[in-house]
Amino acid sequence: MDLPVDLPITPMLAKAMDAVPEPTSIEGGYLYEPKWDGFRCIVLRDGDEVEIASRGAKPLTRYFPELITAALEHLPARCALDGEVVVRSGEPGAQRLDWESLSQRIHPADSRVRKLAQETPAEVIFFDALALDDEDLTGMPFEQRRARLTAALHGLAPGAPFHLTRVTDDATLAQDWFTRFEGAGLDGVVAKACRREYTPGKRTMLKIKHHRTAEAVLLGYRVHKSGNGVGSLLLGMYDDGGELRNVGGIVAFTAKRRVELVDELADLVVTDDEGAPVKGATDRSRFSGNKDVSFVRLRPERVVEVRFDQLEGSRFRHGVTFLRWRPDRDPRSCTLDQVDRAPAYDLGEVLSRG
Repeated sequence: MDLPVDLPITPMLAKAMDAVPEPTSIEGGYLYEPKWDGFRCIVLRDGDEVEIASRGAKPLTRYFPELITAALEHLPARCALDGEVVVRSGEPGAQRLDWESLSQRIHPADSRVRKLAQETPAEVIFFDALALDDEDLTGMPFEQRRARLTAALHGLAPGAPFHLTRVTDDATLAQDWFTRFEGAGLDGVVAKACRREYTPGKRTMLKIKHHRTAEAVLLGYRVHKSGNGVGSLLLGMYDDGGELRNVGGIVAFTAKRRVELVDELADLVVTDDEGAPVKGATDRSRFSGNKDVSFVRLRPERVVEVRFDQLEGSRFRHGVTFLRWRPDRDPRSCTLDQVDRAPAYDLGEVLSRG
């Protein structure tokens, strides 16, 4: 593949902020976009060649054959476009991003890949242009790259699985999007400096994500892969029927804290008649591979307060952050209905306007 940018290229990244920044806080101001929660990608096309490069080292090309076909039909003949692969679900008028269906698209079996391409087709939301024809755009200010992207995608055929993300220079409208679009499964808002060039691999964009707190019950812990200490804590919440459901986990402890947690939780470990710890196992997923999914069971007596971004169904969308133990809380008070969920909002309303 012969494009006017050096390949492979790493997407420009974002650093977290607590609030939508004011346009006057940077020379030239900001442009604001909805933050799409999917698989970050750069779609590359050079004539009959199409690749979908991921943020990591693993290309996404083989998992989305429908996007390859569509790119050959609808995208410029030579381009490198930055975007997000998403899958949506729901009836027309009540659609939202479907992270679970998207994650299932990463499957090793070709037959399964082809089947899912038909059942849960993917789309790409584009928000930047790195190259068009023989021109490297990465040195241009973002406002100019955005104009070039808009022109390149103008007149996309109805039904094409490609979209141009919405954008505004109005911080008040961006804050409205932050609140309103969450119900469609979006992850927050991104702010990009109008005059900044494209900086591969550097955190020069700003992201403002949804964060909430909740209380959950400890179900167990996994031993760290090193064999020393706690690798992750498994969390549960009670559903309407009184059943304790696995909702996700906490990871990222220091080596010192991992060891401390083993002693700290020792009195809660469930043991058999011979005093040995009782093990459980979570469902094996497409991401677990050959990893050990067993865990040490704990009596559901300790409550922890965590910070999270979204709860999808009965699972935290991403890993959660430990805040503090809550010895004052009754484990039975840790119910799924404690979680404040965003009002439903139709994804089509986000996608239908450029």
